[in-house]
Amino acid sequence: MATTAVAVAATSVVVLDRGNNTTCTINLHGATVVSWRVNNQEQLFVSKLASFDGKKAIRGGIPFVFPQFGPWSFGPQHGFARITRWHLDRAPERLHNGDVEAIFSLMDNEFTRSIWNYQFRITYRLILREKELHFHIGVYNPSKDLSFTFNMLLHTYLKVPDVRRCQITGLQGCHFIDKTREGALYQEGREVVTVNEWTDRIYQHTPQEHVITNVVSGRKMRLHKYNFPDTVIWNPWIDRSREMSDFGDDEFPNMLCVEAGNVSSPVILLPGSCFEASQILQIIIEGNVSRKTKRNR
Repeated sequence: MATTAVAVAATSVVVLDRGNNTTCTINLHGATVVSWRVNNQEQLFVSKLASFDGKKAIRGGIPFVFPQFGPWSFGPQHGFARITRWHLDRAPERLHNGDVEAIFSLMDNEFTRSIWNYQFRITYRLILREKELHFHIGVYNPSKDLSFTFNMLLHTYLKVPDVRRCQITGLQGCHFIDKTREGALYQEGREVVTVNEWTDRIYQHTPQEHVITNVVSGRKMRLHKYNFPDTVIWNPWIDRSREMSDFGDDEFPNMLCVEAGNVSSPVILLPGSCFEASQILQIIIEGNVSRKTKRNR
């Protein structure tokens, strides 16, 4: 099946199509991944009230947070990358193994320099596999004499049948900043983390892998990350949902944000140097796991 780049209204989307009803859709506004369908099943949550006007950040999918996480005295919350139009460097292309890749980029421009006066270039490479979505990020500082610091995060909204039934592994023993309790620092004692209330936590020095249970169709999702030392867990719950104009009051049970990033400590990028990070989202097929287990026995 051919891969396509499709222009829509005032904004543009790029579609990676691997065949077998497995696709990934990226909106050039923020290079936001707005859909990831595997065998025609949507894996990402996008609010029914999300704005696609090319001005506001898209509520859902996987927005790209840079160069600031959270409120910013210089500009918009979570920085400007998620509200800036990105460039499609390489249109969707089928690789020799059947996977499909596309490459996007963002450079400093008049708008970004009016907020944050640094030269930079971000390269964002996405690869759609049969049951995996790969994200490869490079941030380059072309300046000859100026360093800059930045936060970066992939704000992943997972679609789930009921967030109260989800469990997240890989956080036990990690310290976290609890933004629901005035930024107090705690240590996670639970082997698996569950969400049953307003949750907004920055877990620090987390391992490279998390497994989230009871996502779409009751399956498990593996999140594997490289050079992203923090993991943010977020759900607005009832009261905060009502405060957001682009989020339905009744939508919070059907989403869970598990976000890989560099947010508790900024990255320092020296002149002429490059920072790289990556993430893989993988749907775990239990049949494959059990067969491996049997062989190992």
